[in-house]
Amino acid sequence: MRVEVAYALPDKQKIIELDVEENCTVRDAVRRSNIQVYFPEVDVDTVKVGIFGKAVRKPEEQILKEGERVELYRELKVDPKQARANRAAKTAKA
Repeated sequence: MRVEVAYALPDKQKIIELDVEENCTVRDAVRRSNIQVYFPEVDVDTVKVGIFGKAVRKPEEQILKEGERVELYRELKVDPKQARANRAAKTAKA
């Protein structure tokens, strides 16, 4: 079965196509992708993941389906709520 594992930084991205067996979990696909060769900072055992933009809560249990793309998520530098508050404060000062 064919799946993809994807990771992106603002200036670089990588999509790795994999052939995996039926009953392959999301976490297994991430480990098999060897994404850390391209992005050494990625911890394949703990990175947050999703499938086509929808977060996967239990990647060790979630079974992949043919054609799915596993996306690895970076940690946010700023909490989205705080970012909105910062923008609002900046706008209020203007």
